[in-house]
Amino acid sequence: MSIRRTTAAFAAAALASLTLASCVSSPTTTTNPDAPGSAPATTPAPTKLTVVTHDSFNLSEELITKFKADTGLDVTFVAPGDAGTLTNQLVLTKGSPLGDVVFGIDNTFAGRALDQGIVAPYQAQTIPAADAEALKADDSHRLTPIDFGDVCLNADTTWFEANNKPIPATLDDLVKPEYKDLLVVSNPASSSPGLAFLTATVGAKGDGWVDYWTQLKNNGVLVAKDWTEAYSVQFSGSAGKGPRPLVLSYSTSPAFEVVDGKTPTQSLLGTCFRQVEYAGVIEGAANPEGAQKFIEFLLSPEVQADIPGQMYMYPAVRATELPEEWVKFAPLSDNPHTVPAAEIAANRDSWIRTWTSTVIG
Repeated sequence: MSIRRTTAAFAAAALASLTLASCVSSPTTTTNPDAPGSAPATTPAPTKLTVVTHDSFNLSEELITKFKADTGLDVTFVAPGDAGTLTNQLVLTKGSPLGDVVFGIDNTFAGRALDQGIVAPYQAQTIPAADAEALKADDSHRLTPIDFGDVCLNADTTWFEANNKPIPATLDDLVKPEYKDLLVVSNPASSSPGLAFLTATVGAKGDGWVDYWTQLKNNGVLVAKDWTEAYSVQFSGSAGKGPRPLVLSYSTSPAFEVVDGKTPTQSLLGTCFRQVEYAGVIEGAANPEGAQKFIEFLLSPEVQADIPGQMYMYPAVRATELPEEWVKFAPLSDNPHTVPAAEIAANRDSWIRTWTSTVIG
């Protein structure tokens, strides 16, 4: 998924292009209880909708334009940062909400969002029940799954062929001497994929995850500040042509490296963590009805089909037809490592502190 984790400046520019002109919607009829028999008064329905997202949100502009035309809403996008920053900002401002609807809280931060009460109940109507159940954060219907993907290690297959080394397949392979100084990952304290991979090691190793990271450190793992540095600078299989042939990325990344029907990279499906991204009505929203409409819009066939090409994630409506190259080059893991959202919420901060002291020192 080499394009998804772009710089904040690019994401901000993309979001700015989606900000829409205002348009007045139909008024709402109300009755004055102090004037029996009087004609109903009218109160204008909200005409503005503020969407709060992470900084990798992107959809085709014509879809946003159609949403505006269909609803008559003036849509503004606010992107405070990555999934963690997004969640934290919503928590800090819950007495004065940043907007009406949020997209981009993932399952590593869903527990915090739910515990802090920053999203209100809403049960989406257009996601099949089986998909909602498979990808749910909990049973409260406060977070609706919109897309998902596997955070996995990727290998530069050309490098391994040239150096006559087998490509590692599992987390345990990565600590073997033959893979010393070959792996780069992103920092879980500052990177959503980094946190997902840390969580994968907790899911795989249980209480032994700290010992596992000690072994990775001793085997020369390099820690980059974020996905962009890891994939685009340090990884040998990307445009950056860095020195390391193993990188933390997504199972979809090889599909975006295809040249002449072939890809020089592959994802290691035994190393993955299943990441789910959610939308929700923000508690205290000025326009909750508009927020609900936006969630249904994100689940519409047109948007679900747009997600792979724009945000490089799998659509939550799993029957959605995928790009041809994804079928061949972007498979999902059959057995991703998982950790319940509640457990992540309870332990995430302590995991990051322990990881930092173990790996960074």
